[in-house]
Amino acid sequence: MAKRRYALRDDQWERIKDLLPSRRNTVGVTAKDNRLFVEAVLYRYHA
Repeated sequence: MAKRRYALRDDQWERIKDLLPSRRNTVGVTAKDNRLFVEAVLYRYHA
């Protein structure tokens, strides 16, 4: 399986995850959604 070029490493994600807003009192996987969003932005703007 090929590594996604714009995927964040776990150590990178750990450093920035607390800077992103969270949806409190909701059911779901907010952290996973936030990580996917950040990776999509990196892909779109070719970080």
